[in-house]
Amino acid sequence: MKPAVTTVALAISFALAPTIEAQQPTVGATGATVRLSLEDALKITDAQRQSIEVARAGVVRAEGQRLQTRSQYFPQLNGTAAYTKTLQSQFSSFASSAASTPRDTTTPKTQALCAPTLAANATPEERAAALAQAASCQSGSSSSSGGFDLSKTSFGATNQWNLGLSFSQNVFAGGRISAQNSAANAQLRSATIEVNAQKAQAALDVTSAYFDAVLADQLVAIADSSVAQTDVVLQQTKVAKQVGNVSEYELLRAQVTRDNQIPVQIQARSNKQVAYYRLKELLNMPLDTPVELTTHIDDSSNPTLPAIATTTPDTAVSDRAPVRQADEALIASEAQVRVARAERIPTLSIVSAYQRLYFPAQLLPNLSTGVNNWTVGLSTSFPILDGGRIRGDKAVAEAGVRQARAQREEARQFAALDTRVALNDLAQAQSIWDASRGTVDQAQRTYAIDEVRYREGISTQTDLTQSRLLLEQARANRAQAARNLAVAKVRLALLKDLPLQSGGTTGAAAAQGAGAAIQQQQNQQQVQQQQFRSTNGTQSAPGAGAPTGSIQP
Repeated sequence: MKPAVTTVALAISFALAPTIEAQQPTVGATGATVRLSLEDALKITDAQRQSIEVARAGVVRAEGQRLQTRSQYFPQLNGTAAYTKTLQSQFSSFASSAASTPRDTTTPKTQALCAPTLAANATPEERAAALAQAASCQSGSSSSSGGFDLSKTSFGATNQWNLGLSFSQNVFAGGRISAQNSAANAQLRSATIEVNAQKAQAALDVTSAYFDAVLADQLVAIADSSVAQTDVVLQQTKVAKQVGNVSEYELLRAQVTRDNQIPVQIQARSNKQVAYYRLKELLNMPLDTPVELTTHIDDSSNPTLPAIATTTPDTAVSDRAPVRQADEALIASEAQVRVARAERIPTLSIVSAYQRLYFPAQLLPNLSTGVNNWTVGLSTSFPILDGGRIRGDKAVAEAGVRQARAQREEARQFAALDTRVALNDLAQAQSIWDASRGTVDQAQRTYAIDEVRYREGISTQTDLTQSRLLLEQARANRAQAARNLAVAKVRLALLKDLPLQSGGTTGAAAAQGAGAAIQQQQNQQQVQQQQFRSTNGTQSAPGAGAPTGSIQP
């Protein structure tokens, strides 16, 4: 399993326009601020994201299944050890019958001489007598043991020890083992693809959440600036009212304009808090930990690095992670068909068994008194009557192949669509970014002119308010365009490993919280513009420039 360090590094280079401050997050005492760069966030995510850990567990599981399947190629050797205590046996009647036979004490016993001495010149009668004596010796010895020697057999043994080895080696299985290994290897490759996919998705989620927090910071700054500007206008209007240059109506309108910016400021700060909470949740950080983001997007230039000119994102449909996983699923399904077909073919294997047996009179055996039992043979197995089981297994496997092929074709279609959507999102983000170039500077210049005109009494408060609204919108549009362009480039850089339809939806969901402040500001601006136009019939200040377009949260 190859780590996705290269992919993450590529995503960082695509996303960031200015210099990235790559500093390790440091946490001091309790409540200390954590300085966090985007690179640090990606490293933390790769190490702590639960979805990545689940995918890694899937790789371990697939590797274990592959080892289980591959083991059928190799010899199998097992050891056994057993002890048996015989409490009562049918062979104990031999010993009991011999013990219950009454002894004849009146007839004198013949003394058996097992080795009689014969003279060289012994007569035939002497030789016959010696032979009879020798036979009497053998008979007496046999009768003394009851007629049977069971010390080296299991018949009637009180204690039995069995130490054994069993050996087996598959010789022929009709292709079943090779098919099972093919399926296991495909599952392992699919699990590895899933790990890279989860890493790519986690990198995109964290990047989107990080830039959402950066965007939220900028929206708060815009809201604070708007409050400060309206407060300055209010103070100027109060002074002008005191000297009699403006009416009470102008003062009330300045007061209302300033007060209307307070809810927008509060909403922006709330959205910022939510954006930071989401980022901390993705990084498994305590939600109360203060965080300072050190990676910023420069609004004054196009956020593009030279690396884009030399590195082309892989947008081939066949290289997408879901398509590759569908290909592996088809390989595994086809292997299962071969496994089902191989069940009809006889299998052949070599088997052997070795046993070392002990039958001691006491509990523990004497290792030198054991006997051996060793066998070697061939074993075959083939179905004769299975009641349709093999036919059913084959039908199930073939249905799995058809399903896998259909899912692969569906994955290819969705991958092609998802790729086009990612390319379109990048083109749209780039176009909006280019369209917003210079708008902020123009709006800033227009507002500065209107401020001077208002102080000199040449312009009205309506013109000044209109210029301020246009300046706020231009700043918000520029910040949103920078965020969208950075996330779109990251998504395209990670497109090869991303799951289908997850990039756009995740990015939209992540941007919803931070973009709500922009929508709130726009709604407020439109209401104010309509009020001012309906009251005084004034138009937008000349030279202020039109908005670059609506911003979707």
